[in-house]
Amino acid sequence: MIVATGETVEERVSAAVDAWLRWVPRWTPGTHRGRARLCRRCTGSPFLTAAGLGGDVPHQVTHALVSRMQRIIDRRVDDYTAAELPALHAELSGAEMWATGGFDPSAGLAPEYEGIDPDPEPADSEQPFLFTFSGLAEESRPEPPLPRPPLSAEEKRRLQAEIELADRCAEEAGRQVCFALMAHRHRVEAAVHRFVEPQIRSMLDELSRHLEPPQ
Repeated sequence: MIVATGETVEERVSAAVDAWLRWVPRWTPGTHRGRARLCRRCTGSPFLTAAGLGGDVPHQVTHALVSRMQRIIDRRVDDYTAAELPALHAELSGAEMWATGGFDPSAGLAPEYEGIDPDPEPADSEQPFLFTFSGLAEESRPEPPLPRPPLSAEEKRRLQAEIELADRCAEEAGRQVCFALMAHRHRVEAAVHRFVEPQIRSMLDELSRHLEPPQ
């Protein structure tokens, strides 16, 4: 199912974990209020289980690792689509060309911010925002393009079949990424223990010192 495209999944996972390990020492607890919405990328992700990361690890730390793993899957599916699925590749390329233009606040983000809503959630006591990234994106959206030429019945059938193949490729790549990530579990857990947990303990200790005992 998955074609050979240079680096193996294991090599890409190893490189992604190395990049995450270089980032973790620079992480510090955020000073902003956490978002109430669940992260669709991290919630229930098998990558967290494979890496040995529990629910007590800060979300930005886990998100940075999960996003790097997801990029590996996306790249593998893109490579497979370009090499083996001409109808789907043409459809995606055409849709991308027709949808160009406008401001995209999610473009070019580092993995630790990828997939996260760029706009904060205002509290009731806060002043309204002068602008939001989502608002800017909506305002800069170009006029809707002319409708694309309709697909024939045969083209639709071929496209549906290739979408199913791309989905299978993504599932297989996801399993390979999980198995490869398990080999790095000790490195991931050691980094969390060394760089993340001390900052969490320090933050909790600081909070405890500022709490007044009940009268």
